[in-house]
Amino acid sequence: KRDDFMKLNCSQSKLAEAVTNVQRAVSSKTSLPALEGILIKAYKNQITLCGYDLEIGITTVIDADVITEGEIVVSAKLLGDIVRRLPEENVHIETDDRLITYIFSGQAEYRIVGISSAEYPEIPSFEKTDTLTIQSGLLKNMIKQTLFAISDNISKPIYTGSLFDIEDKIIRIVSVDGYRMALRKEPIDCEENSRFVVPGKALSEILKLVSEEEENTEIILGQRHAIFHIEQYSVFTRLIEGTFLDYKSTIPKENKTQAPVGTREMINSVERMSLLTSEKIQSPIRFTVTEDSIKLSCSTAIGKANDVIKTTVSGEEVEIGFNNRYLLDALRNADTDIVNLQFNGPLTPMKIVPVQGDSFLFLVVPMRLNYEN
Repeated sequence: KRDDFMKLNCSQSKLAEAVTNVQRAVSSKTSLPALEGILIKAYKNQITLCGYDLEIGITTVIDADVITEGEIVVSAKLLGDIVRRLPEENVHIETDDRLITYIFSGQAEYRIVGISSAEYPEIPSFEKTDTLTIQSGLLKNMIKQTLFAISDNISKPIYTGSLFDIEDKIIRIVSVDGYRMALRKEPIDCEENSRFVVPGKALSEILKLVSEEEENTEIILGQRHAIFHIEQYSVFTRLIEGTFLDYKSTIPKENKTQAPVGTREMINSVERMSLLTSEKIQSPIRFTVTEDSIKLSCSTAIGKANDVIKTTVSGEEVEIGFNNRYLLDALRNADTDIVNLQFNGPLTPMKIVPVQGDSFLFLVVPMRLNYEN
């Protein structure tokens, strides 16, 4: 590792964008000072920037005019704040033998204290077990529609991530938190079957880096780690070990009742009922499903609200209650104008599915209703 006398010129806009993205993997509270920094390596007319918090690592490469090769670790926050405010497009960076890092741009000049790159923990290398390629826009969409149902309960770590289940050329991404489940599936061109659980934190970083483009994202898998190659970024993450729920068996097989509803209309109605609930006042949104409508109502200490959505219901009548937030999360993540609500009695989770195809499935567990009124 060469720490002394790194010298380079690069573009302010490219550097600022790279630092902003890589900075998100940097740990804010750590006992290792080097981990609060970004590792900068300048070799062969390229700079590699790396942020890493021992769980997630984000690296990227930008072109630069490297005069003297070398590497250094600089405070991520300070570097980001400085680079974003530099006055000119050309940035000159150099380091000296005391690890002082000089940043020049136009008339502005900074001198900041660096840390030797020898103190920076390496991102682990791992043996590749498999590689998957998925179109970036599709991956973004799949993560976005399942991320909301990840659990934040650390006592069951396996559910703080999403399961990627690749089987018979179909990829499914599944999240569960005990109260709801979100499942997205799409065909994928992949011969091998595999299952792995990616932490929610890594997925939200991947979501920010993936563009809507036709580009592909490549996923390199190992036993315990994975790397997502997204355009010029690489996101390293450890995978969560453990046994994920047998999600297929939790999906109710039957539908005794089903009703197609306009997604937006249903969201608006549930939001109207939610005005009487709050963090302190929890009360279920009651659905009374009859042959031509769904009546929504909510009754709390502060008042009552009612609404009706007209629809054609097939099957049995049912009365069932839901947590408004879980209901809204699922509805807002359905990407179709009309969804099918499927019920199997008052105590079984409701399914929210598209009217055509089966690209997504959301389950919402009902809340017990009080029948005192």
